[in-house]
Amino acid sequence: MRLPTHGGERDGAGRKPAGAKAAVSHARRPALSRHHPVHVTLRVRREVWNLRSQRCCRAIASGFANGKRRAGFGLVHFSVQGNHLHLIVEAENAVRLARGIQGLAIRIARSLNRVMQRRGKVFADRYHAHALKSPRETAHSMVYVLRNFARHAAQWGARIACTWVDPFSSAAPSVAGAGPPARELCVPPRTWLLRVGWRCASATPPAADGALT
Repeated sequence: MRLPTHGGERDGAGRKPAGAKAAVSHARRPALSRHHPVHVTLRVRREVWNLRSQRCCRAIASGFANGKRRAGFGLVHFSVQGNHLHLIVEAENAVRLARGIQGLAIRIARSLNRVMQRRGKVFADRYHAHALKSPRETAHSMVYVLRNFARHAAQWGARIACTWVDPFSSAAPSVAGAGPPARELCVPPRTWLLRVGWRCASATPPAADGALT
């Protein structure tokens, strides 16, 4: 006689993700070539303070400074938005990418929790990653990341000059106006697409303290 059982693997079993947890697919990530930079987005939980403040951004900068480089991984560009981070990174493969982002996220979460005097999770879900495979795609991604706040401001109806440099990004001479130099929070690019390739595209990113000109 076959007895009923509980648990085990069944089609459609388990609680379904909802809200922020449903934002990023948990499917296995595709293989990554070391020749392709990656645009990464990290979102924080609703209860986390606005990241575009000096105290929060300095805490994030501390995480960048300590986690910008590890074996097979490097942080090249970033911008800090109110409730998410945009990063452009390089990694030897998908495993190095995952470990590098995990290391950054842990350092940033610890720093932000100290500022907010709280414990618990800071980031809402897994990071979103998009590999950049062409000069045009890379250039557009750099513009998107470094001028992301200007893009949001335009949606609100505000006008920001094309020469404006976001102080909460790696394009600024110093982070949040009085923080550490942005160049100390990133590593020089190693991939051809981030060193030279993006220049072949029509979209020209804003200069990052002279580093991209």
